[in-house]
Amino acid sequence: MSTLSATAALPANIKDINGGDPTIAAAASAKASSISTLDQGDFLRLLTVQLQQQDPLAPVDNKDMLAQIAQFSALAGSAETNATLTDISTKLDALIEAQRAAIPAKS
Repeated sequence: MSTLSATAALPANIKDINGGDPTIAAAASAKASSISTLDQGDFLRLLTVQLQQQDPLAPVDNKDMLAQIAQFSALAGSAETNATLTDISTKLDALIEAQRAAIPAKS
């Protein structure tokens, strides 16, 4: 009786599964990029659909709902902080370059 190795029979990655088809690769990449750009509007749409689809006799636990909202609020705060820090960094870089230009070069 012979045994088969599960890893030996599996393709190394998704490109191998798709046979290198550029159409499938482009669609997968577009889907992946759209997933990474979810915003508050997307969250509110998901929340609305979740509320519409829940069973009225067994509603979602309030603790779970509050946890989701708190996590999204924390994420939104982090994104705003990152944007502010990027803006500050850009302004500091410009200030440093202006100071370098103002200092006469030593010969």
